Amino acid sequence: MAGVYKIEIAESSEVLKKLLGQQKTGAGKERVQLLYLLKSGKAKTVQESAQILGRHRVTVQEWLKRYREEGLKGLLQERVSTGRPRAIPRWAEKALDQRLQESEGFNSYGEICQWLEEKLGIRANYQTVHQLVYYRLKGSPKVARSKSVKQEQVRLEAFKKTLPKI
Repeated sequence: MAGVYKIEIAESSEVLKKLLGQQKTGAGKERVQLLYLLKSGKAKTVQESAQILGRHRVTVQEWLKRYREEGLKGLLQERVSTGRPRAIPRWAEKALDQRLQESEGFNSYGEICQWLEEKLGIRANYQTVHQLVYYRLKGSPKVARSKSVKQEQVRLEAFKKTLPKI
C-alpha cells in the first residue's frame, strides 16, 4: 500500500510527548510531532502526517529518512547555513565603531571607505559602508562644525527663544 511508512520508532509516545514540550525551535517541534503522530497512530501514512503538519510529503519523507539513518539526535540537529562571507568582518566592524566614537570622527562615508582600505586593508563599496554605519552601528560620519569665535552665547540664546515655531 502506497504511503504507508516502514519505520520503527524507538521512543515511546510518552517520551516523545515530553520531548515535544522541551523543544525550543519550531523545526524541532515539527519533527518530534511527526514521530509522535506516527507512534501514537493519529496519522497512519506519510501523506496524512504531512497534511496534519502542513508540510509537503517529500519533506516529511526526508525527515523520516534522516531519523532512520541518524536517529533522534540527527533528526533534531540544526543545519547551519554558512552563507556568503561578510564584506566587512566583525573585527573590522568593531574597530570602525570605536573610531566613530572618537571626537575627530569622519567627514564622509567616502572617507570611511578610504580609512578601511588604508588602515585595515578592507576594500568595501560606498553603499556597504553606508548601510553598516547608518543602519547597523547607528552612527554618522558627520562631525560637529566649529563655531565662530565672535559668536556671542547670549545673542544665540535670544535668537532661539524668538524663533517662530512652525
